Amino acid sequence: MLDAIDHALIARLQEDGRLGVAELGQAVGLSPSAANERVRKLMAKGAIRAVVALADPAALGLGITGFVTVTLVHGADEAVFVAAIQADPSVQECHHVTGAANYLLKVRLADVAGLEALLKRLKATGVVARTETMLALSTPKETTALPVGAVP
Repeated sequence: MLDAIDHALIARLQEDGRLGVAELGQAVGLSPSAANERVRKLMAKGAIRAVVALADPAALGLGITGFVTVTLVHGADEAVFVAAIQADPSVQECHHVTGAANYLLKVRLADVAGLEALLKRLKATGVVARTETMLALSTPKETTALPVGAVP
């Protein structure tokens, strides 16, 4: 179970993963060595999975953000689909969902031609019956930070 200090450490690292242990400790009222030990334990427990750099998709030429619902062929081997999307770098997220479709993908692509190529690759797996794509016109909110502490 995580305590308030763990939550505070995670919240600060979500804001800026480059913070040093001295700054982290000061922010939560711990010595640098105690903050370092707490972060190490949080990583060992899996509460902090990784500390990463967040790249700007536009700077990388990925101007298209799409959301694709995927309905599989009835009785299809889902492992075939899962392997295909795990191997595809344009698929940023994949969620097994409730509703009419089986999966919801978040994809990042350079252009519509890239989207068309992705859809062809998905259908070539032989397990995809139908896809429906929505393109993001704008993105008023996008965050990787999880709500820490009291969830609203």
